[in-house]
Amino acid sequence: MTKRLLDILISFFGLLIFSPILALVIFLIWRDDKKNPFYVAKRLGKNSKLFNMVKLRSMKVNADKSGVSSSSDNDLRITPIGHKIRKYKLDELIQLWNVLLGDMSLVGPRPNVKDETDLYSNIERELLSVKPGITDFSSIVFSDEGQILKGKNNPDLIYNQLIRPWKSRLGLIYIKNQTILLDINIILFTIIGFLKREMSLNWVSNQIKILNAEENLIKVVKRKDKLYPFPPPGMNEIVTER
Repeated sequence: MTKRLLDILISFFGLLIFSPILALVIFLIWRDDKKNPFYVAKRLGKNSKLFNMVKLRSMKVNADKSGVSSSSDNDLRITPIGHKIRKYKLDELIQLWNVLLGDMSLVGPRPNVKDETDLYSNIERELLSVKPGITDFSSIVFSDEGQILKGKNNPDLIYNQLIRPWKSRLGLIYIKNQTILLDINIILFTIIGFLKREMSLNWVSNQIKILNAEENLIKVVKRKDKLYPFPPPGMNEIVTER
């Protein structure tokens, strides 16, 4: 089975199966402020091609005009219903539509805004050689990204210091070793992570160890220690401005 065929089958039946939940969430978002429940934004896809990524809106209308790309759990732009749907990643579930269209894949590096990809090192630009995905190794490891950034005065800078260095490395490992079996396992452990986070983290750490990841990355993936600033792959210095 090819990756694209897997994407089509799972995204099509996923949209059918989850349509009642999606319909309810769409209604609740609209009822909250009577505004468009969808958020459509430009993201960079394969070969740096821009595409319209769709999400269920979890923030106030025009929240992206603030110029801040990263968001924490205490971000004042997030609506009351937005906090609830973010907790279970329901805002991203609608991206099965992007997968069905072919702009995204089920598994792959998460799509990013151009302002962030402009900061990529030459090595990190390899992340743009494949279709972005709904989930990947880093989606499991940093499912608590909002909590990591909570209370930070400059969440974009903290993201680039604490999360991006490891997220990019995990994405590069995936690209070099991607298989259909690995995709299926990542999807499976993404789901398991909602109930048994430690089990999913242990699987990721064991998996990247098999794939010859660096010891410091394996240790970070276990998420038992506090995250610390580190240079992104291809750079020698920690990001100090954003």
